[in-house]
Amino acid sequence: MFKILLVCALAALVAANANVEVKELVNDVQADGFVSKLVLDDGSASSATGDIHGNIDGVFEWISPEGVHVRVSYKADENGYQPQSDLLPTPPPIPAAILKAIAYIEANPSKN
Repeated sequence: MFKILLVCALAALVAANANVEVKELVNDVQADGFVSKLVLDDGSASSATGDIHGNIDGVFEWISPEGVHVRVSYKADENGYQPQSDLLPTPPPIPAAILKAIAYIEANPSKN
């Protein structure tokens, strides 16, 4: 399923800019996994490897309209989809009052 989504996303990327040329395309599917790679001449690229258990490691990258190089690496396995990037949002820190309340609850468990 993930491979189908990846191929569709890459096709949409190519269709969005009809002047982009493919520099490298690899789609190697074996009984024990796959290797997929797409490199476009506008700086966009995607690569992924997968094994027989459905585990996938990959990366995709592009240049944003603002000129920023965006790179997202990911792992998809029994723990779900796990993207990593400097540009992904992160949650704000937990407020001190909440940390204090959690510590109090842990130190004073309910008697029920």
